[in-house]
Amino acid sequence: MPHNNIHTSSTDPHAHTPQPLGLGSIMDLFDIGRGVAISVLAGTLLIIVAAVFYFIHSAPPTTITITTGQEGSSFQKNALKYAAILEKNGVKVKVLTSQGSLENLQRLEDPNSTVDVGMVQDGIHNSTSDQLISLGSISYQPVLIFYRGKHIDILSELEGKKVSIGPAGSGARTFALNILELNGIKEHGSTPLLDLDANEAAKALQDNKIDVAFIMSETASTDILHQLLRSKEIHLYSFGQVNAYTRKLNYLNALDLAKGGIDLGLNIPDHDVNLVGPTVELVAKKTLHPALSDLLLEAATQIHNHPGMYQKRGEFPNASEHEIPISEDASRYYKSGKTFLYRFLPFWLASLLSRIFLVFVPMLVILIPSLKSVPAFFRWRSQMKIHQRYRELLTMEQAFLVEKDPLRKSQLSKEFDRIEKAVNRMEVKAAFADQYYGLRGHIDYVRNIIENQG
Repeated sequence: MPHNNIHTSSTDPHAHTPQPLGLGSIMDLFDIGRGVAISVLAGTLLIIVAAVFYFIHSAPPTTITITTGQEGSSFQKNALKYAAILEKNGVKVKVLTSQGSLENLQRLEDPNSTVDVGMVQDGIHNSTSDQLISLGSISYQPVLIFYRGKHIDILSELEGKKVSIGPAGSGARTFALNILELNGIKEHGSTPLLDLDANEAAKALQDNKIDVAFIMSETASTDILHQLLRSKEIHLYSFGQVNAYTRKLNYLNALDLAKGGIDLGLNIPDHDVNLVGPTVELVAKKTLHPALSDLLLEAATQIHNHPGMYQKRGEFPNASEHEIPISEDASRYYKSGKTFLYRFLPFWLASLLSRIFLVFVPMLVILIPSLKSVPAFFRWRSQMKIHQRYRELLTMEQAFLVEKDPLRKSQLSKEFDRIEKAVNRMEVKAAFADQYYGLRGHIDYVRNIIENQG
């Protein structure tokens, strides 16, 4: 006989089969049969295993990679500041140097690349990739044009001069080509355009081997820039047509390098300089974990929130959207800050608790009602079986009592025998033993009526 079933048939193949350890307890607990108990147990284990798997794999990575700029550049120095802040929260940061924004963007777009985040200047993104997100703008990046010789009023005067526009893969090169083209100077034209990096361009300019150098701090170290700015033979170009440039190239911003902004004591520069430049965005792959997004933006606030040479306090980071869409996580951060747990708990603990709430609470919400519904369904089904036999028995008894035809009574008596055999073959859960035996007693009662009326 099954552990928790009532079965009157001696031919039941499971009648004396012992249940596996624990299975009988489940059958008793939920009042279900052996096959259903195995199915429920297997389904429950499958859900728990899936939840544990998701819990493990939803953990934020403990290592991320940031692609920056050349050694000593502002991009690389800022990335090291990010690394210091993230490592305090248990996230190791690998900082990769590069030729600049364009190479950073190419790395981020490469599905085989291990790069997670990069610093990219606005205005160079011309890809149709939808796998990148922006965490917002973090700074301005001026286009610095250094030149030798007499004063240059407009950039069309660079025609025929030796001009360094920056190495391939740098944002400086992209902006230089765009700005020069507006002045009628094109690549492969009569003006020699050289792909020198910041160090090479600065040395060539100082050695009088070139006339002009487009340099941006994504590739140039602070020392190189200060050296050029302090040189009496080299001048920094001031954009007299600054408003026209920002309207023709809408990713450029009008920037102001104030008199004495580099060195008040030495009065460098000795006059206000009009500059143009894009903003720099923190760009990430779409797969960036939300917890890391918050951590990066918290670091960005600490690093870029202060006033600078071209920005006001609190101006960065911000959620200005350009070619690359702002991520939903970044938008939420800019509106309301870090989530509750990350606001008050250490990063590792907040990550652990948030994943518990995300995975196991919904699992219990789904699993508990589901498990409760299984025995409820089988209880309903068992009750329906017993009620069906009661209806048949009642209908047969009422018909027998009013029937006068002996042949018809004989047919009804055979119908009673069929009902009795069907009841004897019924498999009923132990919880319904009282109803089952009550039905058997009522069958005997009706048998007496039939025999007395026969």
